[in-house]
Amino acid sequence: MYVMKKRPRRIRKNQFIRDLVAETSLPQVSQLIYPVFIQDGRNFFQEIKSMPGQYRMSVDTLLQKMANWKKLGINNFALFPNIDNKFKNAKSTEALNKNGFLYEAIKQIKDRFPETNLFTDLALDPFNSDGHDGIVENGEIMNDKTVEVLARMAVLQAQSGADFVCPSDMMDGRVGMIRKALENEGLSNTGIVAYSAKYASSFYGPFRDALDSAPRAGDKKTYQMDYRNAREAIKEIDLDIKEGADIVMIKPALSYLDIIAQAKRYFKHPVAAYNVSGEYAMVKAAGQNGWIDENKAMVEILTSIKRAGADIIFTYHAIDYAKLRTSL
Repeated sequence: MYVMKKRPRRIRKNQFIRDLVAETSLPQVSQLIYPVFIQDGRNFFQEIKSMPGQYRMSVDTLLQKMANWKKLGINNFALFPNIDNKFKNAKSTEALNKNGFLYEAIKQIKDRFPETNLFTDLALDPFNSDGHDGIVENGEIMNDKTVEVLARMAVLQAQSGADFVCPSDMMDGRVGMIRKALENEGLSNTGIVAYSAKYASSFYGPFRDALDSAPRAGDKKTYQMDYRNAREAIKEIDLDIKEGADIVMIKPALSYLDIIAQAKRYFKHPVAAYNVSGEYAMVKAAGQNGWIDENKAMVEILTSIKRAGADIIFTYHAIDYAKLRTSL
């Protein structure tokens, strides 16, 4: 009789054995960063239709929510401001208003929860009437002019209390300029999370809906990456590290697990991945229609991102995942 020496199923025969030999543990809540959408006003709390369970909210409402979220172990938040159209223009001047809504929001959050880590977005699209991440002149996104604004914006965010500034614009050379600006102002303890490999993706739609930040003309393919390219991502990550990034990010996550894995293999820096709005919305829609088990899909997705090599995950699932982990 033939003797089968190798039977891989032997180490899958029950849950205890599967747990014993598991190569990847479930993500810890402490490894998640929860993105939140804020806007000016009071007592404001409005669900985003394309992102069920996510809301635009005023800062006073956010502070109330944060007290509960922190009890779940969520201590890392990424801030995205929804700016009133009356403050938007082609030069994004509101981005440099030191008394503006965003900077006041950062101060209020850090005053209330000083131990909370705030990751602040550095891009012009929330402030730009053209809806682009940079200044537009004659249909062209101006790289160097945009970088100058981003560097000044980074200083204002850091002075307001941001722990990490997060350039998501994909302009060339911006990490170096931001690091230099922070150092010149004595803000050496402020970190930089660089959106190093941010792809021109179809999965950003709900996010742009949340902030009304879709391009008014054209697209973002001249500055965000071509989704057909992998080696280019490694080049972009390498440049950002050399310019002073503390953490590098791949965005989106699910269609770019291979890029996450390569970043983890090639570099010693912490690797973040952004589980973006479109990825979240698909799970929510399928779950609400009874097509999948939403909780199981959420855990599988977050674990796959960690398995690929992400040390940090930006995800809209953070609260649901924390509640699920607490109940286990």
